Amino acid sequence: MSTLIIADIHANLTALEAVLAHAQGAFDTVWCLGDIVGYGPEPNECVQRVRALKGLVCISGNHDYAAIGKINLNDFNPLAAAALRWTRNTLLPESSHYLDALPAIKEIKGITLAHGSPRHPVWEYITDAVLAEQNFDHFTGTLCLVGHTHFARVFHHDGNQCNELIAPTGQQFGLNAGRYILNPGGVGQPRDHNPRAAYALLDLDAASWEQRRVPYNIEETQRRMQAHGLSEALINRLDFGV
Repeated sequence: MSTLIIADIHANLTALEAVLAHAQGAFDTVWCLGDIVGYGPEPNECVQRVRALKGLVCISGNHDYAAIGKINLNDFNPLAAAALRWTRNTLLPESSHYLDALPAIKEIKGITLAHGSPRHPVWEYITDAVLAEQNFDHFTGTLCLVGHTHFARVFHHDGNQCNELIAPTGQQFGLNAGRYILNPGGVGQPRDHNPRAAYALLDLDAASWEQRRVPYNIEETQRRMQAHGLSEALINRLDFGV
């Protein structure tokens, strides 16, 4: 069985439920790479849903930190900051306590989990092979899993240099010799011009990584965002995956 890898849910319960239904029967543990909340309309529901998942390992993201006051909202762009102010006012005490207890970085089975990067777990974006290469010295194992960019990526280091590789969606990608930094993409707010929710399956026995996409009811999420008075710009971007 595989491990379900999810990141950047961003309080989009409809997208999260679509991912869990699509992956049903294909996993027995779940690793969540942070940003359960922020942007979207259902922070408490997403925290509750995630924490109830079987075999869960979860770390914190920058929006999770900001939602409970661990990061100043002035560090965010105005749209994100406004959504985070709403999230702060909406979070129930039990949701805040859960987010507060999440670690910024974690190692499990020799694999490093970080929201941003192993070098700067909460904030750094690994957007290209140059930044990825700089981070291989900051974890010791073969694999590091990250989120934060909302963009599925595979970076491979062969011992001499780092390159970005293409992992076809819906197909198992062999994790052969060398080391990898892997990003499953964003569940709740993809930014690669593909609005479908993104996730991945990691099979350690088969040494494989499978990136997946699944459509969800974007209009339902948008309706819920509108009902809470969230930004029209944040609502509209879901249509375009940006």
